[in-house]
Amino acid sequence: MGSISKIDMERAKTFYGEVFGWAFEDWSDYAGMPYFGAVTGNANEPGINGALMQRQGASPETGQALNGYACTMGVADYDSTEAKILKNGGKVAHPKHALPGMAWQGYYMDTEGNIFGIHQPDVNAK
Repeated sequence: MGSISKIDMERAKTFYGEVFGWAFEDWSDYAGMPYFGAVTGNANEPGINGALMQRQGASPETGQALNGYACTMGVADYDSTEAKILKNGGKVAHPKHALPGMAWQGYYMDTEGNIFGIHQPDVNAK
């Protein structure tokens, strides 16, 4: 999960909640800064979990090289997930492409400028 500016925390929580169905718990008192734990699964099938936190520097410039790594989420239906991303303010960073014989992959920019990927396994991808 990426870091975001304080004023856009609610927008980011809405984006990830709408796109992936995640819920957030306020852990700010524990962390000593705005920090929202992401609940991405249930007790029977935990997800990746993580958090949204306040960015500690300037937002990345559009088109700059990725500094770090891009979190990639596995999805059951690539096209419907992409539609949710775009409907909720996300943008295409690198379009859907086949990893032949393995999956569909693509990268997106969230409402705060963070890059993330989605990945749908498909042995027929080509």
